Amino acid sequence: MGIKLSEVAAGKTVVVTSIVNDEIFLKLMEMGCVPGEKIMVDQIAPLGDPISIRIAGYHLSLRINEAENIMVEEII
Repeated sequence: MGIKLSEVAAGKTVVVTSIVNDEIFLKLMEMGCVPGEKIMVDQIAPLGDPISIRIAGYHLSLRINEAENIMVEEII
């Protein structure tokens, strides 16, 4: 069972399983959030929004409402 990227703690590495919102699906796919891609959560802003992640070899900032649409699984 997956969790939302917005629920992942800083320092954790996860893998994308799916994107649940069709409205921002293409935008997230263009940024590298494709199923099977590893994401490392770098930092979370003090108030929780935005979050900084490392994906596909670069850093990306996501709003929390965007991160809520990315389903991930933790890498054990």
